[in-house]
Amino acid sequence: MKVLVINSGSSSLKYQLYDMTDESVLAKGLVERIGMDSSILTHKPTGKEEVTEVSEILEHNTAIRKVIDKLTDKTHGVLESVSEINAVGHRVVHGGEFFKESAVVDQQAKKDIRALIDLAPLHNPAAIMGIEASEINMPGVPQVVVFDTAFHQTMPEKAYLYAIPRVLYNKYKVRRYGFHGTSHYYVSHAAAEFLGKPLEDLKIITAHIGNGGSLTAVQGGVSVDTSMGMTPLEGLMMGTRSGDLDPAIVPYVMNKEELTVSEVNLMLNKHSGLQAISGISSDMREITDGLEKGDPHSTLAFEMYEYRLRKYIGSYAAAMNGVDVLVFTAGVGENSAIVRKAVCENLSYLGVEIDEELNKVRSGDPRRISTPNSKVEVLVVPTNEELVIARDTYQLINK
Repeated sequence: MKVLVINSGSSSLKYQLYDMTDESVLAKGLVERIGMDSSILTHKPTGKEEVTEVSEILEHNTAIRKVIDKLTDKTHGVLESVSEINAVGHRVVHGGEFFKESAVVDQQAKKDIRALIDLAPLHNPAAIMGIEASEINMPGVPQVVVFDTAFHQTMPEKAYLYAIPRVLYNKYKVRRYGFHGTSHYYVSHAAAEFLGKPLEDLKIITAHIGNGGSLTAVQGGVSVDTSMGMTPLEGLMMGTRSGDLDPAIVPYVMNKEELTVSEVNLMLNKHSGLQAISGISSDMREITDGLEKGDPHSTLAFEMYEYRLRKYIGSYAAAMNGVDVLVFTAGVGENSAIVRKAVCENLSYLGVEIDEELNKVRSGDPRRISTPNSKVEVLVVPTNEELVIARDTYQLINK
């Protein structure tokens, strides 16, 4: 069975084609600049040369058609025809309270995803465009939606409710939802498998830190708390997002600077975080370069980032009354030895002890970076959200 995984953005579309007999990736690629006459499609079939095509792609329907053309191309393709695609799995950012798990696409599912646009105005419309473009180009092929928020639907009320009038939850579903759920799900399961221990017996803190970032407390295999909130803005300091701040700052700054709601929202999402404090970049690689050169702004940005990350780890250890495993994943978590070292050196009160040589090793496989004496297992586990989507799609279609 072959499953096409699609992650549809407003102006981009990522894809991976899986052969589920062995979960191998047959091809993957990216369509960028959708809506322009100079759109770029990058296609990488496994075992063959990567190819790039620049053309006019004005909407998602054309993007999907171009992807299918590449997948079935005589030279660069991996399929004889589109009929070999047995199912399509879509990443959808927000499932609200409608979706506690992945679901087969039908009219009701599309209606519910549309009803959540207010909660994810940038992401859910793009997902709908991807779904409908797939229906047009692959009629009759079953589709599945997999949600970033679904894994966190196990959080108890004490974790997901805000201390504001209950009517705002009752009427508008204002609550913590959390994101990166497929990643937190994948790496927590992979960590237990790597350690050879039952997931239900473990207290795990998963740190998905890239340009965006979130932590999750996973107890007994389920999410009991997570750092992102109703939107991905809450929680950690990120590349361009502020993370936690006093909510009174928003009306104060709006009044002083005469900003609109959209302008202050843009400031907090796109012009804050590492970018704002360093004045250099939102990329941790450039921040650490500045840190090593003694740049004071980069140093402050790094210290703030590490400090907030460490505070959340400590709070989740308290929430679960202990921690057995700390997992680093995503771009920064998998690749930045200096971030992992700084965080772990300041968690000695939990009994965390890392092996500096192991921490420096780069690998595409799960690995332990803690010492035998460490009371907490510290792992680096590469995430694979696309594989989670492919597996959920395969399982639901086979039902």
